[in-house]
Amino acid sequence: MDAMDHGLSDTPRALATEAVHAGREDLAGLGLHAPPLDLSTTYPSYDARAEAARIDEFATTGARLDGPPVYARLDNPTVARFEEALARLEGAEAAVAFASGMAALTAVLLARASQGLKHVVAVRPLYGCSDHLLDAGLLGTEVTWTDPAGIADAIRPDTGLVMVESPANPTLAEADIRAVAHSCGSVPLLVDNTFATPVLQRPVGQGARIVLHSATKYLGGHGDVMGGVVACDEEFARTLRQVRFATGGVLHPLAGYLLLRGLSTLPVRVRAASSSAAELVRRLATDPRIARVHYPRIGGAMIAFEVYGDPHDVIAGVRLITPAVSLGSVDTLIQHPASISHRIVAEGDRRSAGVSDRLLRMSVGLEDVEDLWRDLTQALSAPPAGPLRATAPAASGRPVAVPGPAGR
Repeated sequence: MDAMDHGLSDTPRALATEAVHAGREDLAGLGLHAPPLDLSTTYPSYDARAEAARIDEFATTGARLDGPPVYARLDNPTVARFEEALARLEGAEAAVAFASGMAALTAVLLARASQGLKHVVAVRPLYGCSDHLLDAGLLGTEVTWTDPAGIADAIRPDTGLVMVESPANPTLAEADIRAVAHSCGSVPLLVDNTFATPVLQRPVGQGARIVLHSATKYLGGHGDVMGGVVACDEEFARTLRQVRFATGGVLHPLAGYLLLRGLSTLPVRVRAASSSAAELVRRLATDPRIARVHYPRIGGAMIAFEVYGDPHDVIAGVRLITPAVSLGSVDTLIQHPASISHRIVAEGDRRSAGVSDRLLRMSVGLEDVEDLWRDLTQALSAPPAGPLRATAPAASGRPVAVPGPAGR
């Protein structure tokens, strides 16, 4: 297992250990075992001059305040524990949490635009709403879509960001993060690491300067909390804190508490679900009802596959597997991206990115793999619910190799 420098001694600690202890080292000294949940929205002070000076300091630097945070939009002690822990797991200097993954991406775009850098170079596919936010120019940004080989040529003087998602949503296509980072030159590379999590890859160590997570997914892990987080250097974190304060996209303290708790089991959950996913991929790859299986080389708990029949019948036919959007929960979820998560992306862009109408995306959970296979194969064999709906041919490209269970 990869070792990490936790910053408290000269002895590095393994990822699994960091997941349990990061952000919690002071608890024993406080006489506590579980992290406290601070729900305060305001923090009293009898020294208004000192408070004014601290507010001025934050406005100038964006640095986290020493002592109570004055107001919950500036900071929260419970959320700060989660931020510290996630930064350590990603190998970054800092992390800034937000109300959702989209709020986190919005803050990054606004932070770069505030410096006159409104142009983004992006590689499809991305999560559908990320694609829409960039393509619609809702924040005044402009995007150039390209493949990884075209990144260097697409960069302009006003380019503030290069964005990739690897493995990508929903095709699980992978980018060579180190090569992409080299192509970016001085422009920051943002990697959406939601699917892989720091258990499978840490983009900062491969040259990325910004790492984005929809914390709603694997970091929370139980389908009951929404949040987003950006891991980065402290300089950029200061700007993000100022954007968060100004726009109000703060993470609720209870969400921060649940996300910190989720991190403690993240390695165990990801590895267990990845083992089941790899076995399901092995079976799907030889099933005559399946046209193509997509599975990343780094492994993981996400599967995408294209069916010869009607994918809507599979969605209607599952009973144990839950037909729902989102991913990364302890239970297995399946959805049809062309209808749901990527519906907002223009049809031509969707198909050119490999999101065919016959593609299904499945987030494998912690159920027994035999139970999952039984439910899935019954759904694949279910009689059609009606006339076959119009679908596109399977996207071109080779099926990815099926690796063994991810146990690292």
